[in-house]
Amino acid sequence: MKNEVDSRFVLAVFEKIREHGKQQDEYHVLDGLKAWTDFDGYTVFIEDAQVQLRFGFHNQYHFEYDKSEHLEQFEKKLKQIDEKY
Repeated sequence: MKNEVDSRFVLAVFEKIREHGKQQDEYHVLDGLKAWTDFDGYTVFIEDAQVQLRFGFHNQYHFEYDKSEHLEQFEKKLKQIDEKY
């Protein structure tokens, strides 16, 4: 995920968080990651305490983070959820 985000991977992890995570208001939380969609469902959000991924229509995405090591840890969490569930 260094240069491009694999849309299938992101959406698969998003669904796993929704299926296996605990619902808290409009969010689902699993293994330190929180996931939700915008009001129309075209944009999904996945975040932890240090990184937010916004993934939307036409596979457009944006990461918000302060340090590159935060992004690396976030990517590891995504991969762990994908492999675990």
